[in-house]
Amino acid sequence: MLGCEEGARLRYRLTLVSGLLECLCFAGVVFGWASLAFVLKVDGYFIDLCVDVTEPNSTLLNTDCSGQDEQFSLVFTIASFLNNFLTLPNGFIFDHFGTLATRLMGISLYTTGTLLVAASSAALSYLLFPAMSLIAVGGILFLITNIQVGNLFGTHRSTIITLYNGAFDSSSAIFLIIKVLFEGGISLRLSFLVLSACSVIHVLRTIFLMPIKHIPYPTPVGYTYGISCGTSSSYNVEEYESTQVAEPSQGAKGRREMNSLPLEPEDAHQSGNAPGKETCFRSCVLSWFFLWHLLWLSVMQLRHYLFIGTLNPMLNRLADQDPILVSQYTNAFAFTQLCGVLCAPWNGILMDRHKGKPLPSGMTEREADLRSSVLSLFLTSLQCLLFSICATSPLLPLQYVTFILQVINRSFLYGGNACFISIAFPGHHFGKLYGLVMSLSALVSLLQYPCFALVKALQGDPLYVNIALTLLTSAAFIHPLYVYLHCRRLASEREQAPDRAFSDLPMREAKL
Repeated sequence: MLGCEEGARLRYRLTLVSGLLECLCFAGVVFGWASLAFVLKVDGYFIDLCVDVTEPNSTLLNTDCSGQDEQFSLVFTIASFLNNFLTLPNGFIFDHFGTLATRLMGISLYTTGTLLVAASSAALSYLLFPAMSLIAVGGILFLITNIQVGNLFGTHRSTIITLYNGAFDSSSAIFLIIKVLFEGGISLRLSFLVLSACSVIHVLRTIFLMPIKHIPYPTPVGYTYGISCGTSSSYNVEEYESTQVAEPSQGAKGRREMNSLPLEPEDAHQSGNAPGKETCFRSCVLSWFFLWHLLWLSVMQLRHYLFIGTLNPMLNRLADQDPILVSQYTNAFAFTQLCGVLCAPWNGILMDRHKGKPLPSGMTEREADLRSSVLSLFLTSLQCLLFSICATSPLLPLQYVTFILQVINRSFLYGGNACFISIAFPGHHFGKLYGLVMSLSALVSLLQYPCFALVKALQGDPLYVNIALTLLTSAAFIHPLYVYLHCRRLASEREQAPDRAFSDLPMREAKL
């Protein structure tokens, strides 16, 4: 029995490390598009869209490749949109069919995408559209199924969730590695064939180191999954959480387990019976928490997507079309992306900083989790504002600072997004709510393409568009302010009724 417990702990650690490597090497590679676009240009993709033009009052011919840049931007726009938008149906699949089915689908999509890139060429440039979209959707499925690994490490749950999201961001540096290999003589086709072959690793990890269904939170004693020395435990997350609330353990430990469950919507407290699954989900969606969180994510994500999608033409403009200088800055940007996995855990540490400490009288762990998210949400909004201001500047050397702020903010953004949803809403709706917020924010991110067209209409000068986006980014501060005011109201109500439990305090402000 002891041997099985030791084996389970070892399995937990292997799952954590292997999941981190999976997210770091595969999940978010599509966001290294700037590096891959450089390689694709050299290989002549969409070269037929470059035209020779004569400058006014001059006989010199110049090559105008704005049409080529527009196609590359469209490839990234569609891939990044589908990366988020299809997270909604993917979330439903994850919640209803479990980890095994979701991962097998993700592996199939990812492998098909990498094989399509390997089969593409300058003559088959349009294969990039389905290829990058499949890679993006398959990659986000890897992340979704790995986020639950944080449930295995209760007191460090938020830290691990943000660590995985940071690894997702850092995986964009894989395209930098492909770019460096390309410059060293390794063909694009060979690099993507190797990525395709790595699908064997994903399949083995799915069988041995992931559950068939879901990992519950808090994790029951003796919980196992995969092929193990004991009988694998299978839990329905919704039923398990309901049991924890309906029959809490005696003593402080039992109270902490019950209070560590995600916050419940208002409906759960206005009825004598527990709400139905669909009612609860609808209440979550129709809450101010969800609305302001959606706004918070959408405006910052739009800023990041437009920056990544237009980075190559922006660097060309600021570097006066010097390919050596553009390559230098593109490499610098890709190198900074590697730091995402180092930046993201700090956000999780901020959100987990109260774990293990005595809670103030009357405050539950759920309320403490929510209060701890305020600083994280505020710092993420501030980082994005500073990043947007630097990105607006036409000074080329300042873009090094922009790159640093971008990777820090992006790491905080996606890690904080997953953590807040896991804190503020019931766990058995995590996949659907995570998918819905990502899908709706994806619709907003489609504005990047009209923005790119507007920049083109302004003779390639993005100043006014960047100023407008910077002002829009300021709206992200509404979310941390609302959560702060909500927590303060909870504290006020607790002082007025110190003998009432947190679950008896309806989230009146959280309902639309």
